[in-house]
Amino acid sequence: MSTNRIPVIALLAAAGRGTRLGGPIPKAFVTLRERTLVERSLQAMLTSESVDEIIILVSPDMENYARELLRKRGLLDNPEGIRVRLVHGGGERADSVWAGLQAISLDDATPDAIVLIHDSARALTPPGMIARVARKVHDGATAVIPVLPVADTIKRVSGDLVVDTPNRAELRAVQTPQGFLLSELIAANEKYFADPNPGFMPTDDASLMEWYGSDVVCVQGDPMAFKVTTPIDMMLAQRITDEAEPTIFEVPSD
Repeated sequence: MSTNRIPVIALLAAAGRGTRLGGPIPKAFVTLRERTLVERSLQAMLTSESVDEIIILVSPDMENYARELLRKRGLLDNPEGIRVRLVHGGGERADSVWAGLQAISLDDATPDAIVLIHDSARALTPPGMIARVARKVHDGATAVIPVLPVADTIKRVSGDLVVDTPNRAELRAVQTPQGFLLSELIAANEKYFADPNPGFMPTDDASLMEWYGSDVVCVQGDPMAFKVTTPIDMMLAQRITDEAEPTIFEVPSD
């Protein structure tokens, strides 16, 4: 549990259907070596020693299943006193995050609280990376994202024609968790949802903060924080966990 006076609340997105993975159930509840992706992501948050509360965003039809699963695993009644609860997510990721933000009681979290938003599909994310993001917001940043250098050459295209080739040295692949000052993230969401024509659909929460005008700061990401989206991603995750269980259950040292 965080020892900082400023509370840290994590929103764990698990409401998506995950159609690209091709399974019969939402991908957050797909099993990877006897643990579902959402269990693994939740455990990493708990192990990071950086959060005071975790809100899991689930679709209404999966709430009972998720609650029973986490109860059996002992993850709802955390011995460290970290509150874990379920909240209904929305049809789009932005809707789910907004529902999670609205569920945060200002009686429990002051406006200067820190919010971490994490994809449950990034199930092998090291706790140390989670702690790194939280520390950066605690040190004064309004919005923080973990990033990795881009290995591939990226092209901007129109139809089947290449428009230009961005300088790869200036590009980064963005991961989660992303960290924010609660008051700023709420203000950005209020402005976005009040605008009948915002002009874009945010693909992550940092892009919403950019649209709002906030500075977004980068910290070092981790290759293990890859997103399980396709069957190939799942094969990679299975191979990694078959070789050796990642250190998501160890206390972070960085």
